[in-house]
Amino acid sequence: MERYFADNPRDFLAVATPGAGKTTFALTVAAELLARRVVDRVTVVAPTEHLKTQWADAAERAGIPIDPTYSGRKGRTSKDYVGVAVTYAGVATNPLAHRIRTERFKTLVILDEVHHAGDALSWGEAVREAFEPARRRLALTGTPFRSDINPIPFVSYAPGDDGVPRSVADYTYGYAQALADHVVRPVLFMAYSGQMQWRTRAGDEVAAQLGEPLTKDLTAQALRTALDPSGSWMPSVLAAADKRLTEVRRHVPDAGGLVIASDQDAARAYSGLLKEITGTKPTVVLSDEKTSSKRIATFSESEDRWMVAVRMVSEGVDVPRLAVGVYATTAATPLYFAQAIGRFVRARRRGETASVFLPSVPRLLGHASEMEVERDHVLGRKVNDEADIFAAEEDLLAQAQESESASAEEALLPFEALGSQARFDRVLYDGGEFGHAGEVQVGSEEEMDFLGIPGLLEPDQVRNLLQTRQSERAKQQRRSTSSSPEDVTRDVSTHEHLATLRRELNGLVAAWNHRTGQPHGITHAALRKECGGPAAAVATAEQLRTRIDRLRDWAAQRRTS
Repeated sequence: MERYFADNPRDFLAVATPGAGKTTFALTVAAELLARRVVDRVTVVAPTEHLKTQWADAAERAGIPIDPTYSGRKGRTSKDYVGVAVTYAGVATNPLAHRIRTERFKTLVILDEVHHAGDALSWGEAVREAFEPARRRLALTGTPFRSDINPIPFVSYAPGDDGVPRSVADYTYGYAQALADHVVRPVLFMAYSGQMQWRTRAGDEVAAQLGEPLTKDLTAQALRTALDPSGSWMPSVLAAADKRLTEVRRHVPDAGGLVIASDQDAARAYSGLLKEITGTKPTVVLSDEKTSSKRIATFSESEDRWMVAVRMVSEGVDVPRLAVGVYATTAATPLYFAQAIGRFVRARRRGETASVFLPSVPRLLGHASEMEVERDHVLGRKVNDEADIFAAEEDLLAQAQESESASAEEALLPFEALGSQARFDRVLYDGGEFGHAGEVQVGSEEEMDFLGIPGLLEPDQVRNLLQTRQSERAKQQRRSTSSSPEDVTRDVSTHEHLATLRRELNGLVAAWNHRTGQPHGITHAALRKECGGPAAAVATAEQLRTRIDRLRDWAAQRRTS
């Protein structure tokens, strides 16, 4: 606020983490500008129809009546309104009508999640044409990066050290700063792996461990196998998430959970699984239903345990009591992931924690470990790596705006899920990773070490508790070992024990790759150089454990440096 009114700029870009209060900031600026007669009308541009209504409700509380039903072809609205709310798609259908309205009044334009103005070149051009005459323009975003090179209208760009133009924010408020200020909750990412079995279109049966280094197609098929509601992975993870929600509700009685599904069929199936687990039917939100906004509002005001929604609920939807999430969608772009996690981080009081359950897939683990990294929209950057954070995602919004159906996704990689089993993998928190050695069974005491974390803890307390529980469990395991270090200390065969350690090491190397960009082979070679011993395929259990510990040390040192 101080920065804005000190400079009184025509254009202002505020970049703030989801949950930091961008809506409150924008409406406070709007009320002040109206009071000073700098502007006499307000236009809010939002990504979705639901968010138009949400903005109108928030503006009403700020004393600014806004019409969320306005459209360009409608032309006029009641004199009772001071402003209107429209979507980017709506502006693109008739930019001239919006330009005429903008010219008629001294207008403040609030561009919510302005990165969507670059979703298509035509959208950006329409926004520029419609609102070029505006007296003031206030752009907001929680994720200031995009996958394409379409310039975002009314955003300034400046060359970086590499000469590539990047967006320049007038004010930035990142997740790390918001966490330190107790504005957002700390997020515990509960990663689950497990064995997957499926049949390809060619008729071949494939078995693989979720999270192990695989080709792009095999990774996608393993993930979809895990998310198949007829397997054992999703019921196990939903049950674990419900246990976590129960623990959180001991301290936060109205805490709620959200399952984000890929499509409508999956959402309905997950709803059925949750009903079996909890005995209560959850709220189901499908974006193409007219009652979606009402269902979200009703859930927000209730104390119901679970809501299941398709992708559209991920961005901008405000349900502050959401504290536990299950990321059960194949959408994996950084933009979508950041917006989805943003549904759980809004703090209402100090000490609340958020927990998000997700598949142990390297790309998602990479996104989770980069929660505190700020990115800017880059222009002219060549997209040459499908795993890059700027990999193309033009289809994402189009899929979200349409009726979500399973058929489109199923056509991508035809296959048949045969079965799945879930295993607790690790917790990612504050740039660090916490877990227990070997495979942790669902429903075990080792899993409850993490599911049972209290729902009210300060960020430092969360970190200390994770370290303590991991250390105590390690001590118990050491006490149960044989006096001879060469003895096998587990109730499994030697080859199974070695396979488990190799999977753990490979998973950590994959996560390190996503955090640093260092190729897997170089990381393995560096570990061998520091710790000694042969390649992982023929290393002893002790050598593998030493490398695992060393890689965890690297992660901790990088976080604190």
